[in-house]
Amino acid sequence: MIASGLVFFSLVYSRAERKRTERGRNVMRISSEKISTDQAEFQKKIDEKYMRQAIRQAKKAYELDETPIGCVIVREGKVIGRGYNRRNTDKNPLAHAEITAIRKASRKLGDWRLEECTLYVTLEPCQMCAGAIVQSRVARVVVGCMNPKAGCAGSILNLLDMKEFNHQVQLETGVMEEECSALMKEFFKELRMKQKMRKKSLAE
Repeated sequence: MIASGLVFFSLVYSRAERKRTERGRNVMRISSEKISTDQAEFQKKIDEKYMRQAIRQAKKAYELDETPIGCVIVREGKVIGRGYNRRNTDKNPLAHAEITAIRKASRKLGDWRLEECTLYVTLEPCQMCAGAIVQSRVARVVVGCMNPKAGCAGSILNLLDMKEFNHQVQLETGVMEEECSALMKEFFKELRMKQKMRKKSLAE
């Protein structure tokens, strides 16, 4: 009788212990999910903050009748490089937003390696800029809108994540995508109107 009672007590205790353990695991899982969600929300706010600064750079290009692309590079919460497209203004095929920002950030740090840096750009980088990003060892890239015709961070190909290279870049896309895309669309709409007016004036 005593032995049977002990066995029964042991079974009941084991079941209760298992339930407590399962409850504990569920609480830990829920807590972990909440922490992950909070971290993601916090990172989103940071990314939007710096993408707004990149958009401000893009608007500088717009004012010069340049394709509105802007870029900022951030390290430890500080902007260390800024750039905007000046290709036509400078008559220089290298005068892309990312290249300018990388050059300024390297000068600021006194090093060509931009490790632990995040690069924010309003439009998906081209092959030249994607290559420069890999070469400068940028840790993370945040893109506003994609560039289906010439983008090399996922559209045509992804040079930022080539296993054959000795450096891969973490990529986040679609941050403030609507705002970045709207700026591009507005620019090209105005450009087409100007071209039509120019043709019309030449025909008269």
